[in-house]
Amino acid sequence: MKSEYIEPTIKVDDILNIFIQTIDPQATISINAANVPLSTSGSVSTPALNTVTPTGYLVNKEGFIELPVLGKLNVLGYTTSQLRDSITKIAAAKYFKDPTVIVRFANFRVNVTGEVLKPGQYVMPNEKVSIIDALAMAGDLTIYGKRENVLLIRENADGTKTPYRVNLTRSDIMSAPYYYLKQNDVIYVEPRKAKSDANDASQARYVTIAASLLSILIILATRLK
Repeated sequence: MKSEYIEPTIKVDDILNIFIQTIDPQATISINAANVPLSTSGSVSTPALNTVTPTGYLVNKEGFIELPVLGKLNVLGYTTSQLRDSITKIAAAKYFKDPTVIVRFANFRVNVTGEVLKPGQYVMPNEKVSIIDALAMAGDLTIYGKRENVLLIRENADGTKTPYRVNLTRSDIMSAPYYYLKQNDVIYVEPRKAKSDANDASQARYVTIAASLLSILIILATRLK
């Protein structure tokens, strides 16, 4: 049984890409100008991974965004599909003929750190992304990563954080409530003990080599006196 996907809702300080397409592209140019550019085919271009300065409309502390022409809109608690439908009705009723509206998060970020090949902060290309997808973007676990004990830290609505332990080797992982990620989730892959043992052995080897070299230098200095 697969985990039920629940659409993320818009929160304060989220950044939204909002595009309105009509028969006349010039009619909505002021609205679309604040977003990432459209591709030549008319679809939204995918943001680059690890983008740290996304463009779009910032949700202010009162839960509003302000769009050119359409004015101030309360978006707090909406999903992107709900906001899309709302903007479509407003735009069609007042200003534009047969508008097509696209709404998406510009700052749906996930942090992946620890024993992965490419740790960092990733901007997700869509909202429906799983923990497996995020780890794949980070190049998967290194040979030292603990697949059976990955730490997921999730931010709650009140600002507190809840840790979850994830066993990637379990066959029922797709039914777990944390399988689909939310904004600002942090994934930390712990190292196996083998890595710390290997590091200790490596450090001991370097110490031994350094001590041997120092002994040789002392002997040579003594003979040269």
